[in-house]
Parts: sequence; C-alpha cells; structure tokens
Amino acid sequence: MNRSILILICDFLLVSLLAFSTVDINKIAEEGTVPQAQTTLATNNAAASGKDLAAVMRLALDEEKQQRDLLMNDLAATRQTAGEREKQAKNLQQALESQAQKFEQQAKNFQQTIESRQQESAQLQQQQTALQKQFAAAQTNLQTLSQQLKNSSTDALISKEKLAQMEAELRKRAEEAAAVQKQMALLSQSNQMVLNERQRLAGELQVAQVEKRHAAEQAVRMQEQVIIERAEKAKLAEGVKTLAARSTELTQEIRDNRPLTPNTIFEEFLTNRVEARLSATRAGLFVGESTKRKEIQSILVTDGTNTFALCHVQDTPFTFWNPGVEWEKLTGTIVRNVDSLPIHSLSFHLQDPRILFMPVTAAEAHRLGGKIYRASPIPFKFQDAVLVGATEDYYGECRFEIDVAMPGYIKLDHNVVKGIFGKFNPSRGDFVFSKNGDLLGIMANNTYCMMLRNFDAAATFQFGPNLRAQGTGRTLADLYGVVLQMPLKLQ
Repeated sequence: MNRSILILICDFLLVSLLAFSTVDINKIAEEGTVPQAQTTLATNNAAASGKDLAAVMRLALDEEKQQRDLLMNDLAATRQTAGEREKQAKNLQQALESQAQKFEQQAKNFQQTIESRQQESAQLQQQQTALQKQFAAAQTNLQTLSQQLKNSSTDALISKEKLAQMEAELRKRAEEAAAVQKQMALLSQSNQMVLNERQRLAGELQVAQVEKRHAAEQAVRMQEQVIIERAEKAKLAEGVKTLAARSTELTQEIRDNRPLTPNTIFEEFLTNRVEARLSATRAGLFVGESTKRKEIQSILVTDGTNTFALCHVQDTPFTFWNPGVEWEKLTGTIVRNVDSLPIHSLSFHLQDPRILFMPVTAAEAHRLGGKIYRASPIPFKFQDAVLVGATEDYYGECRFEIDVAMPGYIKLDHNVVKGIFGKFNPSRGDFVFSKNGDLLGIMANNTYCMMLRNFDAAATFQFGPNLRAQGTGRTLADLYGVVLQMPLKLQ
C-alpha cells in the first residue's frame, strides 16, 4: 500500500471517528427534572464515510492482490528456475561421481599395471644380471679356449680330433655368447618400454586427479548457487505469506465495516438457526408426574473461546416466582436439519438471569454446521441495528440508543423503525444484530436489549433425572428476587 492511499485511509478514519463521537445535545431537560444523558449516533455521515472507506479499502485490496499476483508469478518462475538448476546440479553431480569413479578405477588399473611392469622389470633385471654373468663366464671360457687353442697350435703332439673338438666347443660358446647378447638387448628394450608406459600412466593419473578436483569444485559451486536460490525462494515465499496476511486483514476490515441489508441478515438467521427442545418433569398434585415441553428457536454464538446457544427464560419451561417450582428431571436436545445433540447444562446469565445460555462443544458445533455468530466487539459502530423475532418470522431495521442509566443495555427507539417485514412486534427474547452481521445481544424486554459481553453464570442446572437435588425451586426464587431488584424500565 503506497503512502498516499494510507494517508487517505487515515483521513477517512478520522472523519468517521469524529462522526461517530458526535453527541446530540439538542434535547435539554426541563427545569426541575433530573437530566438523563442520551447518546445518538449519526447515520448519514457515518454511512457515507463507511462507503468511502470501503471503496478505498477495496482499492487498496485490489492493489495488494495485484502485488500478490506479481509476487506469486515471480515465486513460480523462481521455483521453476531453482528446480531446473537443482536437476542440473544433481545430473552434474551424478556425472562427476561417475567420472570420478571411472578415473579412480583407471588409476587403480594404472597402478596395478605399473606394479606388474615393475615386477617384470625386476625379473628382467635379474635375468639380465644372470645372463651377464653367463656371458662373462662364456668370455672367460672363450679366452681360456683361445689360449688353449694357441697353446695347442704350438703343441704338435695334440691330435686333430682334440683340435676339432675344441673348435666345435669354441663355436658353441660363441653362439651362446651371441644369444645371451641378443637376449640382453631384448631385455633392455623391454625395460625401456616398461619405463615409458609407467611414465605415461603416471601422467594420465595426474590429469585424472586434476579433472576430479575441478569437477568437485564445480559441484561445490553449483551447490552454493542452489543454496542461495533456495534462500531467495524462501524469502520470496515469506513475502507472499506476509502479503496474504495483510490482504486477509484488509478483507476482514472491509467486511467489518461493510453494512449488510436486513434481508441478508434475516436470511442468514433462517439458514443458521438451531432448535432447542426442552422437557422438564415435576411431581403433580393429582397425577403422578407433570411434564412441560418447549421448543426454542436459537442461534449459536461464540465469545472467541466457547460456543453457546441463547434463549430467553420465557421460552423455557422455567418461571421466575416465589416460591419456585421444584423440578425433578430435565432433558433437552439441540437440533439442526437432521442432526441432534443432547444438552448437558443450562445457565442463567449473571448480568440478567432472564437470559439463558447452553454450552456447545467445538465438536458438537462442527457437527451441527452452520454459522457461529460472533459477539460484536464494537457494538456502537453503526447507528441502526436489525431486530429478528425469535418465535415469529418478523424482522426490521431499528435504531438503538445508549441509556447511560442502564449500562450494559441499549434502548430500542420505537419511533424510528424502518424496513419492517412481517407482523413487527418486538418482544423479549428477540435477537439484535449489528449491521455487519455480528450479534449485539438479546431483548431482555420489549424495549431494552442486553448486550453480550461475557457468559458469566449466576446459576446452572445440570440436565438429568436428579434435578431435585440441585434445588431448582430455591434457585428460581432467588433469581426472581434479582429481577425484582432491577430498575422498573428493565423488568
């Protein structure tokens, strides 16, 4: 939300606050009478301000939604890019791991080959040494034979056979020496080939290690980039969540400041109301037992923590009187559509015991379904309210005033009633709704509505067959005394 729209919203809020805080001081009490403070709320300015404020808030909400859509598109693109890069990083990581394994296997093979060549070189070296020894021995023998031949040539007494034998032996020794020389040359060449192969394998191993190190560094860089993109994606998602929360708050604020028509409020009441069926039994004078049954049209309301069904005492089997009736058994159910739940207890409100409430658990409320009304946190936000009959199908838009002498109650102005539908005859037990659909309270009599601010109990009856042990007669008589002590205009 930009600064200009925020300033405009603040201006409208200030105008609305000034309009709502206007005090009607045109009526002044006559001389000699006790002045009564009566506060009325402006309607035209409040309605116009509310409409302008709602329009501005809608505009702000549209802008927030556009920003949220842009952020959602950016988030989707970032998620797609991050997913592709993660996939590329995984593929690269797998390829690098495969290549590193291949390099390691080649290095192992090279190492084994080198070791094998070294062993062969050692064996060839040993063979070369042995051949060199043989060659030296052959040369020594040759020299010895040559010397013997020389000596034999000078010795005339040596026979020709011995000379031929010595020549043959000399040729044999010469051939052996040539073979040994040739084998030594082959061993030297093979040893040189082994050394060259060893150097080549060592070079390839170094290249493989360098490539493996580069691949590992590239994988680390890719992982760091993926971590950065994940952090950016998380930051963007957090921004989207914050924007969604602000959008939800703005939507709720617009809903709280948007007045509903009486038709809408009455239709919601008809759709979401529940029926409480109570049955109380006591000992009769001439017969064994006397049973009194009542069917009550009610709604579910919550204080933010607990949920209750509301009604007026006149719609129940109980009557405030002294002496009170001693009831022996009390049963009841709450019905909506085809679902039926047992009632466990019934309490009399501490502020006005004529207002009764029956607790309903969260699971039971979920099973019944329908709307759970909220007690209005700002009961004087709107000048007018909508009154809906609890027992008869009538409703109308009425004006309620603040009577400072009766805190906790608002007074119905019978002279300002508009939008009447059905046979309109406001009476005790009727429900009063704020223009935004929240529950203001319930009519204590045909003029005053008790506003619901809490659900503190003055007394409670537990349902069951042992109601006599709870002293219902004494409790009803005590509550009757409390009602008699109230101001006459509330009785």
